[in-house]
Formats: sequence, C-alpha cells, structure tokens
Amino acid sequence: MRIGILNGDDIGHEIVPETVKVLQAAAQVAGVRIDWEPIPIGRAAYDTLGTTMPGDTLQRLGALDGWILGPIGHMAYPKLPEAPNPHPILRKHFDLFANIRPVKSYPTLPSVHQDVDLVIVRENNEGFQPDRNVVAGSGEFRPTHDVTISVRVITRAGSSKVARAAFELARARRGHLTVVHKDTVFKLGCGMFVEECRKLAAEFPDVRLDEAIVDTFAMRLVMTPQRYDVVVTTNMFGDILTDEAAGLVGGLGMAPGLCAGPSHAMAQATHGSAPDISGRNVANPYAMIMSGKMLLDWLGRRRGDAAAIAAAARIERAVDRVIAERRALTPDLGGTGTTSGIGDAIAEAVREA
Repeated sequence: MRIGILNGDDIGHEIVPETVKVLQAAAQVAGVRIDWEPIPIGRAAYDTLGTTMPGDTLQRLGALDGWILGPIGHMAYPKLPEAPNPHPILRKHFDLFANIRPVKSYPTLPSVHQDVDLVIVRENNEGFQPDRNVVAGSGEFRPTHDVTISVRVITRAGSSKVARAAFELARARRGHLTVVHKDTVFKLGCGMFVEECRKLAAEFPDVRLDEAIVDTFAMRLVMTPQRYDVVVTTNMFGDILTDEAAGLVGGLGMAPGLCAGPSHAMAQATHGSAPDISGRNVANPYAMIMSGKMLLDWLGRRRGDAAAIAAAARIERAVDRVIAERRALTPDLGGTGTTSGIGDAIAEAVREA
C-alpha cells in the first residue's frame, strides 16, 4: 500500500516521524509492504516553495491509498492567497465525510473516568462551519453592524453517508449506536439528520439504536461515559463533544482521529500544532500514532488485507503495553520521557507483541 507523509506544522515534524516509525515496525513484522511518499505541506512548504499547498499535492495524494497529516498551525500563516489552510482543501477534495474519533481510558493514567471505550463519528463536510457549507464566499454574513447571520447546511446525502459509516463501525464493535441531535429545536436540520439515521436501522438489525438530545448527552457523557459505544452526530456537535470526551481520559494528547471518505482516508490527530512546545522533544505522539493505527486498520479492511489488520492490532497491543508499564511516558502523562523515546518504546513493543 502507498501512504503519504505530511508532517504539517510545529510538533507535527516530531510526532509524524514517530508514527511512521511505529507503523513501519508493525508492517515489517506482519509482512505488509508500505511505500511511503513524503509530501510538503503547511508552513515548511510555504517557506521553501512559496505556498502551503503546492500545485501537485492533490494529484499526488489521489494516487495514494491514504496519508498521515500532522497538525496544522494555519492561524500563524501569512494572510495571503498562497497560504491557505490545507485541511479543508484536503477534506473537501477527497470527500472525507466521516471524522472518526475514539476515546479510551487507561488504568495506569489519571483520568476523570475509567473503563471508557467509545467512538464518536462526526459528520465532517457540512454543518455551521463556514468552510464546510459553501463552495465560495462565507456561510456567515453581517447585514448590519449589529446583526450577524450564520447558515448551517444539512443534506440527506451527507447525513446518510456518515450514519452508514457509524452503523458499520457499531456492528464491528459492541453493536450499539447512539444518535445525538437537537431536533426539538432544529426541527428541519437535525430532523433530517436523525431521519436518515433511523432509515438505515432496518439494514442493521444487529445494532441497537438509541437517540439523545445533545445537551442531555453532554451531561451523560460527563457522568456515565461507559454507557456508550459508537456515537454519531452532526459537525459542530461532534467538534465540541469529542473535546469533552478527550478531557475525560487525559486531554487532547489522548485523542486520535481518522478522516475517511469513499476512496481515501487521512490519519489526523484531534489536537493542534502546539507551537509552545515545538522542537523540545516532549510532545505526546500517542494521538498521532493511534491515528496512524486507525489508517492502517481502515486500509486493511477496505482491501481485505488480513496482514494489515493484524499490524494495526499489533500497534494497539504495543501502545497498551507501554502505557500499562508506564514506559517512557511524556510529561503530559506524568512521565519524564521524550517524543522519540516513547516512539522507540512503542516500536520495540510492536516487535515483541
């Protein structure tokens, strides 16, 4: 399989190489061949090539099976046409409609709750965010100095696609899917979303479907997250709830993610580029490594490649072992280890698993 390496910005240049190291170790043990293709993107690309999105980027990525994208620090980019935020361009071009974000607690790490193991599937291409609801212009406008109007876009096609992805994930896990919405207020927008989720239930009789109003769900997530398996929701609700869920198990350093579409997938951790700790070799690579593990598993299942699926499982076992033994943990996890040190420890555990 062919996988792209896009370091992104700031700590991305530290945590993405550790992810590649771990994936390559697992691939070698499992007998999976990966051809890696480094592709410049972000601030480093701007400084060397004059743009954050070189002209051949989309074509090169289209020839790959998937890619690893490090965190993007677009807020620090020059305010110029040559320096766009690459993430929405990638997401829209490849229709990466499902943002899959797992949340897992570990007994040896401090967290608000233990025994948490859930996945939030967030619709990724619609909603309130202006960069996701119009082709050109903005989804927000201010007709007078004192009035601002924001537009949310919900479509049946988008709702159905992400609902199907969530049902399939729930079927592969514990067979429980929760739809989070607010159709008591947004009767048409959330109403359409939940209608499409309900329609698909007949195709998945082995999946137990329930629903929760978003504010009620937010409360229950804090109090009893153990009651949930797979959760599917709209874009902005998912954006907020996944950060809340990450806070229950140790923060955004413990929050991996995968952006998946019909033909490609992108490993992308939930956290930002953390310029304040960039270059210090202390960033926690867990979220990025587990995002890479998710990409390997997604590609394996899509291709019917048992070896790739096994390689992904080997990574998860290795991460579990390193955390259980508190081996080389970074400062945010209460340890004194380094980014490269925990990457080495996980790669070593992969070979032992």
